[in-house]
Amino acid sequence: MQHIDLKNIKHVHFIGIGGIGISAVARMMMIEGKKVTGNDLDEFEMVQALRSFGVNTVIGKDPSSIPAGVDLIVYSIAWTTLGPELLEYALTLGIPVVSYPEMLHIVTEGKYTIAVAGTHGKTTTAAMITQILRDAQKDPSVIIGSLLVNEKSNFIAGKSEYFIVEACEYRRSFLNINPTILVITNIDEDHLDYYKDIEDIKSAFRELALKVPAQGFIVCSKTDPHIKDVIEGVSAKVIDYDANFNPHLSLKIPGIHNKRNAAAAYGVGKILSIPPSEIEKSLGAFKGTWRRFEYKGMLSSGALIYDDYAHHPVEIVATLQGFRELYPKDEGWKITVLFQPHLFSRTKALLSEFAESFKDADKVLILPIYQAREEDDGTISAKILADKIVNSQSLSFNNFEEAQSYIKAQTYSSKDIIITMGAGEAFKIGDSLLEV
Repeated sequence: MQHIDLKNIKHVHFIGIGGIGISAVARMMMIEGKKVTGNDLDEFEMVQALRSFGVNTVIGKDPSSIPAGVDLIVYSIAWTTLGPELLEYALTLGIPVVSYPEMLHIVTEGKYTIAVAGTHGKTTTAAMITQILRDAQKDPSVIIGSLLVNEKSNFIAGKSEYFIVEACEYRRSFLNINPTILVITNIDEDHLDYYKDIEDIKSAFRELALKVPAQGFIVCSKTDPHIKDVIEGVSAKVIDYDANFNPHLSLKIPGIHNKRNAAAAYGVGKILSIPPSEIEKSLGAFKGTWRRFEYKGMLSSGALIYDDYAHHPVEIVATLQGFRELYPKDEGWKITVLFQPHLFSRTKALLSEFAESFKDADKVLILPIYQAREEDDGTISAKILADKIVNSQSLSFNNFEEAQSYIKAQTYSSKDIIITMGAGEAFKIGDSLLEV
């Protein structure tokens, strides 16, 4: 990787600036006093937020979207598919061009980096660690894949040596990070458009685990069958977060999976010598993050609207179990899930798992698949998924307008929960219902 001294960089342009991770780095560059510009394909929420801070963002992928005077370009790796022609043009400008994962390496270099990796729970666990360290006055910098509730930001500029970062496994991106503490929440099948199988995924986590130095730590579940091979013979000290698991821990967010996330965060707090009573107090005060079990509002009928980012079958199961903790079926609560699958490849590869994952819902409404970086080859669709779903009423829709009209025509009561779910834009329908 080319060496870049950020002190000498005055103007950074971000290709795909609306991404939840890359937008955090854009905020960081702004706070450091650099000029920031960007482009993306749509008026995403993060694009609008950055515009409100004065970032000039162009919609589209015309070469003219890169202004004159730029001395560093950072791109989302999704744009290797979404806009390869723009990246090719960027490379002709004679200035450094780095990917978002490479930029994570640059901004965390020389820091005490706490990297949170795993197929599920990265964001919540990273946010819990953030709360623990901030409450303990350790003043960390933070890049996270969501918005922290209190700050309403995905970036925090701290003044200490600590840097908390969410580490994504897609295309082995997290190998750009050099963690002092590595948290592995879990390992599961995902991103099968890139990885061959679970063993291939484990090989990436293994490579990351081997990067943690002997004086560093790996926080994970030693009994997880997919993690055992990953941590075998590593130099770092392995901390088993199962030893910290407390089924009776009082959290503001429901679900056994969140108590496991809390156990991992607790492990990091112990490593940094934060008193257990302070760690538990911080975890008890944790309010969650944007788009994770997020309460959006109430309809005139009394029905409650929530939004959740769950987009993998394991996440859907855990999320719905959490909802059933708060809203039990035997007390008359009915759950309607409005789900937008994320990626054709993921939906196709995990079709059977998706079909089984909605058992705690009463009705499942499937929106068209959010294609993101992929092209539709016609072999998978919302209807195919809806037809496969078991133990729930299920319907599919050709577009958002159809789904919105259907929901508005239904009769709901104060015992109804409507959850918009997925990594795409299903939340927009929930927002529109609340605007009526």
